Amino acid sequence: MLATPARDLLFVASEVGNLAIQTTRATEEIAAQIADIHSATNISVQAIEGITSTIGEINVIVTGISAAVEEQRAATQEIARKVEQAAAGTQEVTSSITKVSSAAGETGQAAGQIDLVITKLGGETKTMRRYVEEFLDEIQAV
Repeated sequence: MLATPARDLLFVASEVGNLAIQTTRATEEIAAQIADIHSATNISVQAIEGITSTIGEINVIVTGISAAVEEQRAATQEIARKVEQAAAGTQEVTSSITKVSSAAGETGQAAGQIDLVITKLGGETKTMRRYVEEFLDEIQAV
């Protein structure tokens, strides 16, 4: 048998070898875990890039919607302005029709009065003619 120091040295060397093997295995496991983390990080980066791209597309769509809403708001305001103008025009037309109707009524009344005057004047003309004829008859008789 070996002497105790040699046997102790052989034991220590065996333990160091075992530790070296365990360290190598642990290092390989750590390297594998780092590779897994690296792979997961790459997948996360790709997912974040996809999300960023989607957010960019959503931003373009929202900008388009915003522009369309603004155009619709402007069109609605223009329609409201035109309706207001049409209402004002209708009110003016109604006022003009009322004035024309009133003027037509006044014209009708004036025409009625003129008719009365003409009728009266016609009667007076006949009377005047009769007087003139009587006067002429008297002058001729003299």
